Amino acid sequence: MKTRIFYLLLLLTPIMVFNSCKEDDDNPPADLRTADYSSDVVLSWIELTLKLTEETPGFSPPVAARVYGYSGLALYESVRQGMPGYQSLEGQLNDFNIGAIPMVDSTVDYHWGAVANATLGAFLENCFQTTSAANLTLIHNLKEDYVAQFRTEANDAIVDRSIAFGEAVGNAILAYADSDGQAECYNSNFPSSYTVPVGTGLWEPTSTANPIPLQPYWGDVRPFMETNVADLLPVPPPSYSTDPNSDFYLEAMEVYDAVNNLTSEQQVIAEFWSDDPGNTATPPGHSYSIMMQILSEEGADLARAAEVYAKLGMGVHDAFVSCWYAKYHYNLVRPITFIHANIDDTWSIPLATPPFPEYTSGHSVQSGATAQILTDLFGDDYGFVDRTHVNRTDIDGSPRAFTSFYDFAEEAAISRLYGGIHYRAAIDIGVEQGIAIGNNIGTLQFH
Repeated sequence: MKTRIFYLLLLLTPIMVFNSCKEDDDNPPADLRTADYSSDVVLSWIELTLKLTEETPGFSPPVAARVYGYSGLALYESVRQGMPGYQSLEGQLNDFNIGAIPMVDSTVDYHWGAVANATLGAFLENCFQTTSAANLTLIHNLKEDYVAQFRTEANDAIVDRSIAFGEAVGNAILAYADSDGQAECYNSNFPSSYTVPVGTGLWEPTSTANPIPLQPYWGDVRPFMETNVADLLPVPPPSYSTDPNSDFYLEAMEVYDAVNNLTSEQQVIAEFWSDDPGNTATPPGHSYSIMMQILSEEGADLARAAEVYAKLGMGVHDAFVSCWYAKYHYNLVRPITFIHANIDDTWSIPLATPPFPEYTSGHSVQSGATAQILTDLFGDDYGFVDRTHVNRTDIDGSPRAFTSFYDFAEEAAISRLYGGIHYRAAIDIGVEQGIAIGNNIGTLQFH
């Protein structure tokens, strides 16, 4: 009996030694997947991205939305290979060809947090290369701080392999993003090549500082889904008219009366959702702030965060392309221009009118898309509190509570009426346009 035990131990010893070595080499265990990792690294990068958007010149709402869209796609494509049952979006998005994304080596292990960190670090460092030296240091430090943390969770071989793979995916998505011709779009917000159309009812500059409107060619930028632009041109707004009984004039009077009789609560709403570039992370950044808060409160894992980030990013990007296509198709005059010319030339409004055509409302379209996408992900009656502006002192940034994502979208949209920025049609139809975009994003096959 002792002889049999001796030989059994002799046979098992090499296996035990091999397994011991494998644990040392493959720490963390080989069965860890993306969902086993925290989303903290993603939330940290989102928070920094919002800061960079606010502080980097040229990051107008369309430009910011583009960064959010492609960075979300980069994150998803980098970690989805650790998400069993999930698939690449190659072949589903415009010009996103099959084989564009590097593949992992299935015989070795990866630290998916390190992959995500390397991907977002590589991607955002490139996107914000014109930011301040202090901000570039923040990007570098965030990336390296997480690398140091991850080296305590896995050996150097795994971390180094994960970094290399994450950077490769980040660079692949950068190449895909740059193929839309907008790699330096932060430098072309007001292109001198654009000739402003002149005619009755058409947009006119509302400030001498911006005689050229913002991103007049953005409607031609490549969307992630062609249907979000080609099939979603909204119906025309009410026909321009100075007849006091016309629909157009009545809509202008609604804006005029709303501003003149603004309640204190409506004033708060107008300012809370203004999200002006240079002072905030812009309207798409506000949507991303909401997403970040929800992912944090949910304790979402890395896999969940990657899917949510990608869907919202692509939806918001396409919302601005679709909206801008409509804006420059209809080229409608702003309320302040019409009211000054036809109703009251001394009228003033609580917000500055943005320097581009009126119809449809960018706030409305992107909020509608955000609401639909987040509803699909978290449910119809998902209540939440938005703390985006809690630290601001220039406005009342008190947290605002909502009973659903549609509830938030409706408030964000109507805020533009209270601010004297948009007519009713641009608001209501804009939300519908955004919801349709969100529904289209929902048809993408992630799994």
